[in-house]
Amino acid sequence: MAGTSMNTGKKSKKDDYIVQGAILASAAVIAKLIGVVYRIPLANILGDEGNGFYGYAYQVYAMALMVSSFSLPTAVSKLVSARVAVRQRRNAFRVFICSLVFAFTVGLVISLAIFFGAGAISTHIMRSPLSVYALRVLAPGLLIVAVMAVIRGYFQGLGTMVPTAASQILEQIVNAVVSIVGASILVGVGTRAGEKIGEDLLGPAYGAAGSTLGTVSGALVGLIFLAFVLWVYKGVIKKQLRRDRSRKVESYSHITKALIFTAIPVLFSTAIYNINMIIDLTVFNHIMSAQGYTEAEYMALQGIYSAKYDTLINVPMALANALGASVVPSLTAAIANGTTKQVHDKIGQTLRLTCVITIPCGMGFLVLASPLMVLLYNDATATPANLLMLGSVVVILYGMSSVSNSILHGLNYMTSPAKNAAASLAIHLVAFCVMMIVFRMNVYALVCGNIVFALCMCILNQLKIRKVSGFKIDIIHTFVKPLAAAAIMGVVTYAVHLVLDLLIGGRFIPTILSIIVAVAVYVVAVLKLGTLSEDDILALPMGARLLKGCKKLNLLPEERASENEDDDQDSDE
Repeated sequence: MAGTSMNTGKKSKKDDYIVQGAILASAAVIAKLIGVVYRIPLANILGDEGNGFYGYAYQVYAMALMVSSFSLPTAVSKLVSARVAVRQRRNAFRVFICSLVFAFTVGLVISLAIFFGAGAISTHIMRSPLSVYALRVLAPGLLIVAVMAVIRGYFQGLGTMVPTAASQILEQIVNAVVSIVGASILVGVGTRAGEKIGEDLLGPAYGAAGSTLGTVSGALVGLIFLAFVLWVYKGVIKKQLRRDRSRKVESYSHITKALIFTAIPVLFSTAIYNINMIIDLTVFNHIMSAQGYTEAEYMALQGIYSAKYDTLINVPMALANALGASVVPSLTAAIANGTTKQVHDKIGQTLRLTCVITIPCGMGFLVLASPLMVLLYNDATATPANLLMLGSVVVILYGMSSVSNSILHGLNYMTSPAKNAAASLAIHLVAFCVMMIVFRMNVYALVCGNIVFALCMCILNQLKIRKVSGFKIDIIHTFVKPLAAAAIMGVVTYAVHLVLDLLIGGRFIPTILSIIVAVAVYVVAVLKLGTLSEDDILALPMGARLLKGCKKLNLLPEERASENEDDDQDSDE
């Protein structure tokens, strides 16, 4: 039964979540790339100390954001898609209205708490008093993003990622422009004020506050854009509500309870990811201070970690997060329709595509760590490159853990990721303290701590997925083949960069050409090894054209290509 229902619409709507995920992933990568590009001049404007103030304040902001908004898109999209799947459009819209009120209330309370508590947080908790300026500027953004998150979640629940994708790009463009201008102006203001009172770090602290203006401004523009899209879409919404013939009308109190019980588990699992970072940075500052380092020294190390390493690591992570966001409403709808095989196919395909994306990114960071740091930040020192090399594993593990979180949410096991995250956090904290105190690993302990946390999450999540759904990972296609393709890519890329560096030299040409070669080699290798099935390729945007091109260029393995030809002949007959 399950298999039959799945095959009837095999090439139509069942794989649309991959297309929507690809749209969101493309936008996320564009936004992240804009982020990488603008952080280059911003990092130079702020210096390592200013980047440290910005990074620490932003981690607190991100933690508060978890409470006010990051869990909401997932919760709203899940509740909306569940109602749309059974044709209850009116109840889906009531979920949206109820969520807006909820988000505004929670966002306002947390925004005010962060604004008025910024002094106490930065001084007593963060051990970085000058981070107060950046934290206060960021506070209003919490309310803005909370409301924006609900609108994004509503559209995602309706099955379209386009408004979310467009708003992300627009938000990041505004963020980039305002951040650079704000930081440039306020660094000078802070430096002059610091000279009068004898505080050398006031310039970087003011500059960090100026850069956070971009975050808030970008969020505001993103919200205005989404509100405009919603206004344009209102005619379609009204038609859908008029066509709704369902008799059941859910009360707002019932929806609020459903929203809270859906959002809270998501909140805990995602919040632990961020509180993990805040705890790490706080413990790092305290231990470094106890070991005799000055605030300027450990904030500079933190600035390298936040502005250079973390910025690059988050680019491929955006792809995995986008796939996770698209799979939640899709799995929810599949479960509502009772198609077990479809559920297994979606889980397998999502995990496979996650590895196909994250493994080569990790390999690229491993072999091109130093050239990338020189290219982007003109920094040839050992620490940033070593952090990126070490963090190449983090890309893969965090990608898998993030997507497996979303899969469990889509399977209606909302509390499992939170429980697994709590257990992983406890193990990680013990390991991190040992690294800092016993082995004195300094800033490298931050990256190694991430590895421990993400590895624990991957193991616990995969065990739970197998237990509740019966799904078993195809080790060969999910891990071995992407890893083999990435290894081929890594060897070729390293050799190409080495030769180009000897023949041409310079900061730009060898690295950029090496990246282009890496992409081409990996695409050929991953296709030739048969990592992606015909369904995987067809599920991608313009999948039919891509598949046709792969066949023309003989990029598919011979066995698979002959099978596809046989299928074509059968269909012609």
